[in-house]
Amino acid sequence: MSTDVPTLDAERDRIRRTHLRPAGERPASTARGLHHTALVSSDVERTVRFYQDVLGFPLTELIENRDYPGSSHFFFDIGNGNLLAFFDFPGLDVGPYAEVLGGLHHIAISVEPERWDALVARLTEAGVEHEVHSGVSVYFRDPDGARVELIADPLGEMYGEQVL
Repeated sequence: MSTDVPTLDAERDRIRRTHLRPAGERPASTARGLHHTALVSSDVERTVRFYQDVLGFPLTELIENRDYPGSSHFFFDIGNGNLLAFFDFPGLDVGPYAEVLGGLHHIAISVEPERWDALVARLTEAGVEHEVHSGVSVYFRDPDGARVELIADPLGEMYGEQVL
């Protein structure tokens, strides 16, 4: 399958002209913020060790999932009042992680630049394969294969561009 980059660029430009409004002209969002993003865990304790012990995101709660008896719903503080949540589904074969249309590509979590280098070192020490990109992003997979990015850019900024 070949990709016609000039056609794709033109379509992106058309969508931008049609739908993107300057910051001062955009209406306020109807949302208050992202309450949590929920991923699936195959092993609760392994997930806790990774996100809390390697990445430094404190576990804030571990409760039973109201939608699936015996399942856990647990949360990590990722700063700024945001949570990263997980479910496990004991006895349900959910299969391996897969990137599919409509599914999760990756989650990007902003970290302070002075912490970013230390977190990259912690990934190395923990034997987690990772790739540094542009000097501000590190990409890796969690124990279940979900792709995670730690980015040293501030919230609302991407590689020096304001996106919010």
